[in-house]
Amino acid sequence: MYGAAGKIGVIVPSLNNTLEPEFNRMAPPGMAVYATRLRLERGVPDDLRAMADRVEQASELLLHAGVDVIAYCCTTGSLIDGVDWDQALAERIRTATQLPVTTTASAVILAMKELKIKTISVATPYIDEVNDIERHYIESHDINVTNIAGLQFTRGEELHSLDTPAARAFCLMVADKRSDALFVSCTDFAAIDLIEDLEKELGKPVITSNTATLWQVLRILDLNRPLTGYGKLLAG
Repeated sequence: MYGAAGKIGVIVPSLNNTLEPEFNRMAPPGMAVYATRLRLERGVPDDLRAMADRVEQASELLLHAGVDVIAYCCTTGSLIDGVDWDQALAERIRTATQLPVTTTASAVILAMKELKIKTISVATPYIDEVNDIERHYIESHDINVTNIAGLQFTRGEELHSLDTPAARAFCLMVADKRSDALFVSCTDFAAIDLIEDLEKELGKPVITSNTATLWQVLRILDLNRPLTGYGKLLAG
């Protein structure tokens, strides 16, 4: 039976090509991932805010699949409207479903705290306006952003055309020697195949939006068993 060990419900932006494939690869045996989508065509502040307008309806659809937990899987979409936006979104979903909930933004901060990260470099596909909002969110949780750099993408097809060597080179360029770790931000940034190599080269942890979100989901379900091949966080 699919999902015998647990059923993960994920809410993803409609343009996202990466979250579900990466979750399905990383999830422990016996777990199943069920998704619903919210409309997002551009990664700009107004569109990211508007994406949440129908979050209750999207959450209720996941109830039909009998999921055990729901994750709002958009990094900037869960922090775009202030430092408490992630908590407000989670509460809306929780109220609509009576299920345990996390958001990617919340999970990332918890993952950084778990690894005792005080300073972070952040590699993103975003435009500078969105990066500035993300910097403020992270620093509001007492983690210093030594640098944050984006590819200036706003559409999914731009990010989906980024090949693995170019993604790796970008991440290495962004990683600052002063930082304790590298965060690769965006649930649509395909990066799990880069993590182990980057950690070896940089000599520090590498977190992605998807590894952090899955890590927190597994903690909620009390299934936080070590998962190898995806970096220090999940191997913990």
